[in-house]
Amino acid sequence: MSAKIYVIFYSMYGHIYKMAEAMAEGAKEVKGVEVVLRRVPETLPKEVLEAMGAVEAQKGMANIPVCTVDELKTADALIFGTPTRFGNMCGQMRQFLDATGQLWAAGDLVGKVGSVFASSATQHGGQETTITSFHTTLLHLGMVIVGLPYSFQGQMGIEEVKGGSPYGATTIAGGKGERMPSETDLAGARYQGKHVAEIAAKLAQSK
Repeated sequence: MSAKIYVIFYSMYGHIYKMAEAMAEGAKEVKGVEVVLRRVPETLPKEVLEAMGAVEAQKGMANIPVCTVDELKTADALIFGTPTRFGNMCGQMRQFLDATGQLWAAGDLVGKVGSVFASSATQHGGQETTITSFHTTLLHLGMVIVGLPYSFQGQMGIEEVKGGSPYGATTIAGGKGERMPSETDLAGARYQGKHVAEIAAKLAQSK
């Protein structure tokens, strides 16, 4: 039996988008798994995005369909990607999740795998609290939480600036967004994507 994995993200400047692509690549390594890439709706007006210098990056993601809440019911696993905003998920992701009340009431997401990855401007910019606070919402929805285990050795060591923790893959964007995900960061995302897909496939086979 196959499993369907959704990688759902918000990315203003493209950092999380790159991580989402790597997450999808990792999930696709698992035989019999279908991977769907989606972005959450934008809530900022175009003039604000222009003032923030985000329009060009947004154009690069225009080919990714916007996710609908009803799509979540069809997935076996949901992997969410968000930039950090003051140690929490971004407002666009929060608004999307706040629209899942009917799914919560019906128990439609109970037993599905949930996983999170994130980015921040600095190493201590709240990556871990963003992911762990995100987990709270997923637990309320009845999901099974999966992170990035220490079997991914890339998150260890101090030889370079790197993201990643047992809570999930992360990347550090820099104060001006000048740092795109490193190969180590992307490797963590691929590992997490594959790990989630393997677990989702096993759960799907047990049904």
